[in-house]
Amino acid sequence: MPAEAASSVGGAEPPGAPRERRRRRGRARARTEALLHTLKRSRRVKANDRERNRMHHLNAALDELRSVLPTFPDDTKLTKIETLRFAYNYIWALSETLRLA
Repeated sequence: MPAEAASSVGGAEPPGAPRERRRRRGRARARTEALLHTLKRSRRVKANDRERNRMHHLNAALDELRSVLPTFPDDTKLTKIETLRFAYNYIWALSETLRLA
């Protein structure tokens, strides 16, 4: 068995090996448990806000796309996937019409 494998099997580290738990990068300070909890909550709130805004923008864009697509019953609202598929097919049909003309 190689020497490196034998030392890792026994659980003993070779002398001079860096300890992973104490290692920190840069000027990072040790943070308390309460501070970490506050930071995590703050990051989660910001991430939720970004996702909410992203979905609002996506839904607004889909509503705008629905407004320019010809639909048969005007009171029917297409789902997101139906809107995308219908738009794709509509664009294809228009381009075929132009190609044949």
